[in-house]
Order: sequence, then structure tokens, then C-alpha cells
Amino acid sequence: MDAATRPLRYAVLGAGARSETYVRGIADARRTDATLHAIGDVNAGRAQHFRAVATTAGAEDVVTFAPDDLEEVIARHDIDRVIVTTPDATHAAYVVRALHAGADVIVEKPLTTDLEGARAIADAAEETGRSVTATFNYRYSPRNFALKELLLSGEIGQVTSVHFEWVLDTVHGADYFRRWHRLKTNSGGLLVHKSSHHFDLVNWWLADAPRRVYASGGLRFYGAANAASRGLGARPERGSVGAPTDDPFVLDMRTVPGLAELYLRNETHDGYVRDLDVFSADITIEDNLALVVDYARGATMTYSLNAHSPWEGYTVSINGTEGRAELTVVERAAVSSPAVVDPSYSDVRTQSPQRTEGERLLVQRHWGEAREVPIPGGGGNHGGGDERMLDDLLHREPEADALGRRADFRDGVRAIAVGIAGNLSLETGTAVDLTTMGLPGWARPDAAVTR
Repeated sequence: MDAATRPLRYAVLGAGARSETYVRGIADARRTDATLHAIGDVNAGRAQHFRAVATTAGAEDVVTFAPDDLEEVIARHDIDRVIVTTPDATHAAYVVRALHAGADVIVEKPLTTDLEGARAIADAAEETGRSVTATFNYRYSPRNFALKELLLSGEIGQVTSVHFEWVLDTVHGADYFRRWHRLKTNSGGLLVHKSSHHFDLVNWWLADAPRRVYASGGLRFYGAANAASRGLGARPERGSVGAPTDDPFVLDMRTVPGLAELYLRNETHDGYVRDLDVFSADITIEDNLALVVDYARGATMTYSLNAHSPWEGYTVSINGTEGRAELTVVERAAVSSPAVVDPSYSDVRTQSPQRTEGERLLVQRHWGEAREVPIPGGGGNHGGGDERMLDDLLHREPEADALGRRADFRDGVRAIAVGIAGNLSLETGTAVDLTTMGLPGWARPDAAVTR
């Protein structure tokens, strides 16, 4: 079988929890366009863990490798595509290396964490002629593409403003403050790591480019100073040593088999600690954030993110010249048990008549009554987005999609641009003009995406 007809050969670089989606997705026997051949990580134990996962899922002859050997692995195993799922601040360097070694790249959001990384990726893609695809699984979630279809229909007219509120509960939200994400040098903060999902959705919904960003926010709940001000008392350095505790903010990986196997048992390889206290003193990211974002065509978005809510989900309200659309999503109605990381973990879910999990899309035209817009069945992680995204990304050639759900390099840049500008605005206290930042592919930021 020649290279033009055989399944595309993949390597996954990064053996953290998120990589499991890709490892299992490629190894799935139903996948005829893709085969998995290598898994790399700085932690040999985690790489071996996912090699076993891949083998169980049906992959054959998968090797593990250290990131220093990326070029050799691409050449030796004739790798067509590298999927990068490493910590955010390392994305750019690995993407550039993979491109120059002769592979296309699929990179987990965010594309990178700073301007220098975005420029390096752009230069490498131009020099090599290789492609870079940013992954935004929320585009593939039925509730989100139902809203996209509604906007494309013209029912609410030309969009004038967007209000977008996202709340992370004290299971999911707290977890960013005990992992590597807690340092802004690693993750770009939640505005880059988490909110790039949300900014991409708005960019895609509106088919428009963000132009100007003003941000406000801070660390107001987690961290040592906030713990002291609330009189929380002495805190453990981490959760998986010493006596067990019923403190809901302490993560004891000894009680969570998946985390114990992947992280706790592999600490000796690289010293990475997964269960730090969310109220320690070295946290440098924010937990409450608010933005105003102006778009090239004239719409304005108000955005907020809170990382310590008692429930998890989001609300989006889009106003237009002919009416208004409202999407409400409750991903988890409440949490009632100590820290468990997996958002689908059944023990942390509760339901009540006052707030139930689910989703609802309403549209209301001027002078008319509201009507509910049907949302296709979702199911699965990220509102049903993960599996649909894999089905799209792992094809040799992208299938036609009127909604344009597959994100390209420019989409990745536009998503992180809002977060990078937001961080700069937090530092300076002023609004930031994206058109003056020297972002790659920004020569015509007013040229809206056509899809």
C-alpha cells in the first residue's frame, strides 16, 4: 500500500490525561484512516501507561519515546501527523520541530501561550508548507453548532452584541489551581488555556475577527492570601500524602484509581506533582475574569469567567437587529463530594428541581414570542464534541462542512489573541488593539471568515 492510500500514521506527543482521547480515538479498530505508532512524553512512566491503553484499544507495535527524539521517531516510523498534547507553553517548540521534521501537526488548544510562539509556528508552517490544525472540540458539540446554524439562518439579523458567561465549579475550576496550569508562565492563565475555547466559539459563531480587548480580574478566591483572609488556617502542601482528609479542596489521588495510576505512581520519573493545594502562595493565575471585546464588524462581546462556582455551565446571549438568541447549558448542577477531577465522575453530581443538567436554545424575534430551537442528540465528553471532532480530524481529507467546524492556524491565533491581549490589559489597565500586536496572519483583521 503506497503512502497516498495507506492509513495516516500518527504520533502523540504528551501523555497527560487529555491525550487519552486521541490515543483511544486513533487506536479504535473502527478508524480506517489512522494508525497510532508512537507516544512520547518527558515522563517515561506516563508514556508507557498510554502505550498499554493503546494496545488494549487495538493498536499494534506502538513505541514510546522521549521528546528529544521527536525528529528521529518521525523519520523512522514515517509519521504523517503529530498530535501535540503537552503543557501549553511547550506547544510552539514541539510544533515547529515536527513541521521541520516533515510531519503535519494537530495541536490541542491553545495553539500556544504568547506572540513569540505564534510567530514561530507561522514561520515554520510557511517554510515547510506543512499544515497546523488547532483543536476546538466545542465547535462540534450539537448545542454550539445549533446556535451557529441559527445565526447563519439570519433569523436574528446582524449581530450587535454578545454576552457570554462561563462558570467552572469547585471540582473542575479548582483543579486548574493545583496543576501546572496554576503558573501563568506554563498556561498563559485561564484567559489563554481555558477561555481560548470560548473566544474561538464566538469568533466562529460571528464569523468575525476580534479587534480590541479590555480586561479586568484577579485571584480572588484561591491562593494563600485569600485563604488567610477567610481564616482557613494551616493548609497541606499536597493531598496524596499524610492522613486522608474530608477537605473538599484537597485532592487525594490515592482515592482516584485513574489519577493514581497515571500521575502518583509516575512522580519518580520527572517529579511532577499533580495534587498541590489550591490555597498555596505561588499561584500566578486569576480565578475571576471579565472582558469587553470589540469585533471588526462592529459587534461587542462582554465575557466573564468564574472558577469557583457551585455549579458548572455557561450562558450565551446574542442580540441582533431582528431579535435575540439565548443558549443555556448546565453541565453539572451541583457538586457534593470532595475533589474528584473527572467532570463526568458520577459521585460529584447532584440534581434538584431548581437547577437540572441540560441545555436549551431559545430564539425570539422582535414583536414575537420566544420559541425553542431543537438541539440534536449530544452525549459524550464536551457536549458530544470529542467524538465528532475525532471523526473529522482523523480523516485523510476533510469532508465538506457548511459550518466550518475544522479550525485552522488562523483560528488558533484568533482564539489565543483575545487571551494574550487580555493578559496585557490586566497588566497595563488599558485596552489593547489587536491590530497593532504583530500577530501572524493579521494583515487584514477586518477580513471576516467567510464560513
